[in-house]
Amino acid sequence: MFHTSHIEISRSALRQNLQFLREKILDGVKISSVVKGNAYGHSIELFVPLAESSGINHFSVFSADEALRVKQVSKDNATIMTMGMLDNEELEWAIKNGIEFYVFEQNRLEAALEVAKKINVPAKVHIELETGMNRTGFDTKALPKTQKMLTDNPGLLHLKGLCTHFAGAESIANYYRIKKQKVAFKKLARQFNQQQLIPKLLHSACSAAAIRYPETKMDMVRIGILQYGFFPSREVLIDYLTRHKENDYPLTRLISWKTKVMDVKSVKAGDFIGYGTSYLANANMKVASIPVGYSHGFSRSLSNQGRVLIQGKRLSVVGMVNMNMTLVDVSNLEGVQKGDEVVLIGKQGDLEISVSSFGEFSDLVNYELLTRLPSNIPRKIVD
Repeated sequence: MFHTSHIEISRSALRQNLQFLREKILDGVKISSVVKGNAYGHSIELFVPLAESSGINHFSVFSADEALRVKQVSKDNATIMTMGMLDNEELEWAIKNGIEFYVFEQNRLEAALEVAKKINVPAKVHIELETGMNRTGFDTKALPKTQKMLTDNPGLLHLKGLCTHFAGAESIANYYRIKKQKVAFKKLARQFNQQQLIPKLLHSACSAAAIRYPETKMDMVRIGILQYGFFPSREVLIDYLTRHKENDYPLTRLISWKTKVMDVKSVKAGDFIGYGTSYLANANMKVASIPVGYSHGFSRSLSNQGRVLIQGKRLSVVGMVNMNMTLVDVSNLEGVQKGDEVVLIGKQGDLEISVSSFGEFSDLVNYELLTRLPSNIPRKIVD
């Protein structure tokens, strides 16, 4: 009740994807499940317990608000690691609650040390190293001061990890840049070892790097898009299938997005459909309205080119996508009526509207499309 569409998250699909990942990742390498961006649109509150039931006990988020959401729903006292935003005012909460967090600038490290002293609880830090992405991370010049603080305060600053992030491992165009980053990270990690600063974990690999650069797996991999059933890019998928001599897509998408037909009406040849004059009926037509529009994440760029599934048939969006409504050509369907299921993303019968194809029509990458799905769309777990 009281919603115009809903999203389904498949339990069996996650299990299959995690099994695939465990087969590709060496024994002893920890998987950190990346659940930033509302678990890539899948819902932190639904996904975290689901992942824990499949053996995941480490989660990576971007910010303190996401860390709090994970902590509130975690049933297994999982490790939570914040990779991005953490205000100094949020440090006390994070340290008190055992939240691990990236440190990539001196002020955060100093503030963390002060809080750790104040409450007599150690801060669990992952030192992010600048290796060539030029986004966040300590560069070589900043390291001596950072290393001294760690050496002088081993009881208050626990070095949980050394980490970096690769600048586009999903594209072969970045191969030499990634290669230089790998060399730089190893060199900087050796400097820490020479100072007797031994982290619990070395980690650098995201989904793309874990698949394309096996040597980057180290002690832990930070897996985001793969666990949800998507390859980081078509290039990574083709590279994987080629190297492993496989033909079938090895992952299963967790997410399906569904709505219902709201109304069906007839349109005469020569009449325009919807706002403006973007679509002219060249013949007598039947048009179904569905209660989903760009305010729900169904992009306006899908006007006159998007696709949906009704009665197991792939049908075209006609006219402009509205804020809350979209029109679909159902002229070739028999007996279509109010209440019929409409699949926006997912399978119906033998056909599928994939996120990738949806994204191509709307000019959005998988990551962007998924994370743009409004959090107020109801989500439920299905087997």
